[in-house]
Amino acid sequence: MYAILIISLKQLSDHIHEVVNDICILLIMNSKRLLTIIFTTAVLLLIPLIAMRFTNEVNWTLSDFMVAGTLLLGTGLILDLILRKITSIKYRVVISSALLLVFLLIWAELAVGIFGTPFSGS
Repeated sequence: MYAILIISLKQLSDHIHEVVNDICILLIMNSKRLLTIIFTTAVLLLIPLIAMRFTNEVNWTLSDFMVAGTLLLGTGLILDLILRKITSIKYRVVISSALLLVFLLIWAELAVGIFGTPFSGS
């Protein structure tokens, strides 16, 4: 009985894996915006990576790259959602501006600690 259950779970796991792969492929192939957001995030993350090769003033760790990547990618995806779902130009501008302001405040806090929260490392 346990063998049948294990085989069934294996088949279910394989099926879920196939479905997830299909969804990922469809998302990537059908969304030029998604690819643009991912590419832009990667290019922006290359700037400090390259700068670290030439100066000691830029000293990012793996966690810095992960946080910056998450922040950039998340902001890009939310901005894409705003542009897709909100039809009024006025609301698009207001909400997008608010999102970008929040992004910049979080980035500044993490970079230099303008508010002095524990997230900045101070």
